[in-house]
Formats: sequence, C-alpha cells, structure tokens
Amino acid sequence: MSAKTPSRLEKILRAGHLAVTSECGPPRGSDPKEIVHKAEMIKNHVDAINITDNQTSVCRLCSLASCIHLKQLGLEPVLQMVTRDRNRIALQSDILGAASWDIHNILCLSGDHQSFGDSPQGQNVHDLDSLQLLQTVRKMRDEGKFLGGDDIKRPPAMFVGAAANPFADPFEIRVPRLAKKVKAGAEFIQTQCIYNLEKFELWMRQLVDRGLHEQVYILAGLTPMKSAGMARYMKNRVPGMDVPDAVVKRLADTPKDKQAEEGIKICIESIQRLKEVKGVAGFHIMAIEWEEKVPGIVEAAGLYPRPSV
Repeated sequence: MSAKTPSRLEKILRAGHLAVTSECGPPRGSDPKEIVHKAEMIKNHVDAINITDNQTSVCRLCSLASCIHLKQLGLEPVLQMVTRDRNRIALQSDILGAASWDIHNILCLSGDHQSFGDSPQGQNVHDLDSLQLLQTVRKMRDEGKFLGGDDIKRPPAMFVGAAANPFADPFEIRVPRLAKKVKAGAEFIQTQCIYNLEKFELWMRQLVDRGLHEQVYILAGLTPMKSAGMARYMKNRVPGMDVPDAVVKRLADTPKDKQAEEGIKICIESIQRLKEVKGVAGFHIMAIEWEEKVPGIVEAAGLYPRPSV
C-alpha cells in the first residue's frame, strides 16, 4: 500500500476502520449548487465522495471541476476518470490538474459505452483501458514519470482505485480479473452494487484464498432500491447486475407506499451482514439522486460517527 498520499480515505483504511464512501452525479449544467447541495447532505457520514464522470455516457459538468468545488468546501472527493473520452495526453493532464488542487483519490474506469447516453453518435477513445490507466497513475506517482518517459516536476500523490463486478459472467474469471487490477496498481476496489449476498461472499472467499484482501482494500457497493419496479428493471435490463428473485418478491409483497422504506431496510441488513465478511474493508453507498437517505443508512448500519484520523 502507498505511504505517499495524504488521502483521508487511505488513512481510514490503513488504520483498520471500516471506510464509508458515497457518490454524487454532477448536474447537466454549469451551476455547481446541485453538486454542493448533494455533498453537504452526506459529508458528515462518509469519508470520501465519488464524483461520477459523465455516468451512463450522458454529458454533465465535468468530474474534475465538481471535485474542485467539493475540495473548496473542505470535503474529500474521489475523482472518477473514464478512458472512454480521453487519450493518454488528456488523461495525464487531468491527473495533474487534480493533483494541483490536492485531490488525492482517483477511481480508474473504462466508462459506459456511448450508445447508452445522449450522444450515441460520439466516438469513444479508449487509447488506454482501465488497467493501463491504473498503471499510468502509479507510474506518474511512484516513478515521477510521464508515459513518454519525461520527469514530472511535482508528481501526483494519488490513492488509486478501480471497480470490480463480482456478478458478471463468466463468474470464474472475476477473481483473476481483480488480481490483474491489483497487479496493475489498484489500492482500493469499489464493487458493483450487491444484492446476491451469497455470490458476493463466495467471491470474497475466493479472493481471500488468493491473499488479495491483504493487497487491496475492498469496499462493498450497495444501492438502496426505491421500488419493486426498480428491482425488476435492474434484474432484467442492467447488464452485470444480479438481483435475486427473493429481493424482487420482498419488495413486490410490500405495499407501494412502503417499498422505498423496505428497500432501505434491505440495504441496511446487507451492510450489517457484510461487515462480518473477511476481507471487506468498507462500504460504497451509491444512492444517486437519493443522497438524502445516505446518512440514515450509515447510522442504522452502525457506521456512524465516522472515526477521525
């Protein structure tokens, strides 16, 4: 693990505390009030706040600018960066831009295909993939070098993360895929949202068997369900998502006006169960456009108050 970064998130994890992160989506305009408002709602209940990078390939206020707004409030952002939209020059430039504002956490992603978003005719770039982006950040930080070989005058001090989906097919390559990301330089992992707890626990046992839990911090991803309709949509329409029939049925059997409350209860129960799983180092709570529910989830799950470091 890196000893170079002054990231609060890294300090929390290195101290052995269960970390809590969440995320906010930037607005579809230039007014930062929306992202500031979202961050203010959750700031006392999380250790760091991910800022998504044009999620679902829909154009929004850029992740870097949004992170700067949070930094100016004294909050700790996690810069999400996708390889879909930038070549290696732009990626390295934005990494330096973040470092110049003392943004110390980065999550390296490929990004959703542009056909999902508002500009399906747009060209993707993918000059580097997410593994190569991990390697790039580590080279810039640890060696103080650009990919072209030149020295960097003030290398970026980044705590480097990646995403993992324990549920995508084929399941048998999920742990080897994670091992590749760790070898490429990932220091923390945020997972796809978890509904199939048994399958996630199997994935965790497999990575513990390989000793990967000693090489990378695993933050289990949770998204509270708002309704049975949302559960069905995620089960049937979202690739790589594993929503068991029992979860859909539990929500469907709940009166409509109580389904959101039940979805939150499922999320809290999942966190409480996963706290006991060997290798889980924390939780990433993704309640996009439902940020006001995050504090209650964190408190009910016994993850509040957050430790000071």
